[in-house]
Amino acid sequence: MLLSVLYIIGITAEAMTGALSAGRRNMDWFGVMLVASATAIGGGTVRDILLGHYPLGWVKHPEFLAITCVAGVLTTGLAKWIIKFKGVFIRLDALGLVVFTIIGTNVGLGMGLHPFICIVSGLVTGVFGGLLRDLICRQTPLVLHQELYASISVIAACLYLVLLEYGVSTLTTTIVTLVIGYTLRMAAVRFKWRLPSFHLDSEEAVH
Repeated sequence: MLLSVLYIIGITAEAMTGALSAGRRNMDWFGVMLVASATAIGGGTVRDILLGHYPLGWVKHPEFLAITCVAGVLTTGLAKWIIKFKGVFIRLDALGLVVFTIIGTNVGLGMGLHPFICIVSGLVTGVFGGLLRDLICRQTPLVLHQELYASISVIAACLYLVLLEYGVSTLTTTIVTLVIGYTLRMAAVRFKWRLPSFHLDSEEAVH
């Protein structure tokens, strides 16, 4: 129940951020709904296709697709107000990242997959929506060069699996993973934590 509520909040917030990206590219309403939906439920869709987990989440629950489309369209009229609450959306995005990661990890567990694949399942669910948004909007994927993001998803998935392995209840494991994952993500934003970057000049690449 907890994850279901947080999931709906998460996809709504992600859909709105996707709609804002579409607006910066002057897309029409169809484009807005496409980007909003890709951002919110694209990660789960990619995960299900890769793992052969059918039906797809939004096919089984079409209301999730409806929520993302409505949220996207509403954002076109509330954009100026939404932008003022950027901090709130950063926090919701951090929470959504961990929620999506937990859900993806659970899908892998439910399919009886190897723990490593469960972690990948959580990672794909958590970050691929943002990747799809940036690719559609022709932007450099933020997840690849901003503060720790994908790394937080991996940490959250590992923590979730370890706690379950040690016999901690599912509810407690979920809450602990949410708190620690969210805290780490917000700390990364606050203190600009990043992985080392690889810089290669074009002249060096030639030689």
